[in-house]
Amino acid sequence: MVLVLVVLGGVYGAAHLLTSQFAWARAVAWMESDVEDQFRFPARTVPAAQDVSPLPRGPEPEALSAPVNVGLVGRPLDVFLEQSDTRAFLVVHRDRLVYERYFDGASAEDRQTSFSAAKSFLSTLVGIAVDEGHIAGVDDPVTTYLPELAERDPRFARITVRDLLTMSSGIRYVEEGLPWSDDTLTYYGTDLRELALTHTSIEEPPGRTWRYDNYHPLLLGLVLERATGMPVSTYMSTRLWQPLGAEADATWSLDSADNGFEKMESGFNARPVDYARFGLMMLHEGRWNGRQIVSADWVAEATAASRTTDPADFYQYLWWVGPPDGSDRPPFFAQGKFGQMVGVFPAHDMVIVRLGATSGDVDWPARLLEIADRVAAGR
Repeated sequence: MVLVLVVLGGVYGAAHLLTSQFAWARAVAWMESDVEDQFRFPARTVPAAQDVSPLPRGPEPEALSAPVNVGLVGRPLDVFLEQSDTRAFLVVHRDRLVYERYFDGASAEDRQTSFSAAKSFLSTLVGIAVDEGHIAGVDDPVTTYLPELAERDPRFARITVRDLLTMSSGIRYVEEGLPWSDDTLTYYGTDLRELALTHTSIEEPPGRTWRYDNYHPLLLGLVLERATGMPVSTYMSTRLWQPLGAEADATWSLDSADNGFEKMESGFNARPVDYARFGLMMLHEGRWNGRQIVSADWVAEATAASRTTDPADFYQYLWWVGPPDGSDRPPFFAQGKFGQMVGVFPAHDMVIVRLGATSGDVDWPARLLEIADRVAAGR
């Protein structure tokens, strides 16, 4: 037993020394991911502009100040949020910030991490690149931009940019098996470019099956990097973050200082109110701060509940969609681990942002929809 403990201690100590070099070392030393990972990974700054877009405040709706039934025994909303490990909760109704609360020592100035909500930012960047002509269209084969994939396996030429956006590429993905599962490698990997280009393999033809697969955003990040000729964070700053009028610089976590590739599947970090600005831009069909940032056509395609071009109507271009509410534009969500949410509710002219340390065992899309309904109904 003593020998086993000595060996385990040695492995754990070695892992701490090798976190800059190996994914397995990070998995062993850092263990399960958490919201403090934004401070563990190196990061690249996404500069904001000097001009901040206005986001005026409005009166707090009575539906949020009085005790309401938020799916859990009718507690006041503030109490519910605090007890569900929420750090930030914002409601913007009719372009006015009507509710803003912070918990667990968090403040309005703190950057909160996105986890997989970052994928929806990536989707928007791809849309801007299509608008600008850097990417000809979503039906381009991915090998147009990443020809080495076809050299390794000609079947990659059948996979399109759309297949990556809709997570229906047919690329093999294994979630379990620490510390060498695809989940672990795509999250903790120190060279994500090399991983995406050499570790991926084809399991079935594209377009058949929806499968949540973190190789998709990695490959899309590579496409974006090569098509635009600049790091993703630079493109993000100049094409989205600055035109958005974000109030503060954001950061994007990197795989490593040596390789400097953004963790496209997660790791975007920003102030909560700037997540709200992003949601408002999507609510207004790509327009915000007096500028069309991404085309309305892209927003419509990216957030439509449709199976016309892919297998899943609940997931489109890296956005979660639905449930249907009888309107032309159902609600849609940028959604990440531990309940990170940017919920957009077009029928209610509303955006709700929830960021937290854990999910608090809450079905956040359902709760956000319930809160949006109450605010819109004035009850």
